Amino acid sequence: MAERSTRNKEPRELTVSDLQVLTPNMLRISLTGADLQDFPEGQESGYVKLMLEENGEIALRTYTIREFDFDAKVLHLDFMLHADGGPASAWAMDAEVGSKVSVVGPGAKKLVDFGADWFLIAGDMTALPAVSVNIEQLPENARGYVAIEVISEEDIQELPVPEGVEIHWVVNPHSERKRFPLLEKVKEFDFLEGKPSMWIAAEFHTSRAIRRYLKLEKGVQRDEIYASSYWHLGLSDDQHKVAKQSDKD
Repeated sequence: MAERSTRNKEPRELTVSDLQVLTPNMLRISLTGADLQDFPEGQESGYVKLMLEENGEIALRTYTIREFDFDAKVLHLDFMLHADGGPASAWAMDAEVGSKVSVVGPGAKKLVDFGADWFLIAGDMTALPAVSVNIEQLPENARGYVAIEVISEEDIQELPVPEGVEIHWVVNPHSERKRFPLLEKVKEFDFLEGKPSMWIAAEFHTSRAIRRYLKLEKGVQRDEIYASSYWHLGLSDDQHKVAKQSDKD
């Protein structure tokens, strides 16, 4: 275990082997290389950190492992293409087959509790890769709700959900600090009987608003919810990390 932990902190030098446009604002980039030979199987929903250059320095950017083809040793990452000029979006938009990148990982997986009685999963496009992995691993008899916020109707993807799970798409072209369409959708859901498992990831203010609604208004317990923010409107990635650390219920 110690050997694997150490290896996961060392850079893996990888090469872009394929690019697939999933929707107008989502691009799948496939990476391969000899450094994936000891990459562990079953790490979907875990993460890797891309080592990218920004202003002459190395910036680390975290991305969910959408899929890892263990036999072919190919790592698939999905990028939401922001127009903010951040290093990860800029790299993804300029990437082509043969492009090089170093990654560190994998890091820990964050999934719903599959033993729960019902599920609520909500996220925006930055969380869509992790949302997709959660959906794919739900038990066949799962009950509950999935709410996903996308920039446009063209960004809606075909995601197979169990028969007992409702999936709702929320189109929101412009994120705002005081308007939370994803929260309004979550408020429409009737709570089901039994112990829930809830998974929330989105922009900082949206994620916080949903978390507070579920905990303070619906009485959801700490062990029944995972909530995180993947980005912060108006802040850089480093500034977002500081905001997350200082955010308290």
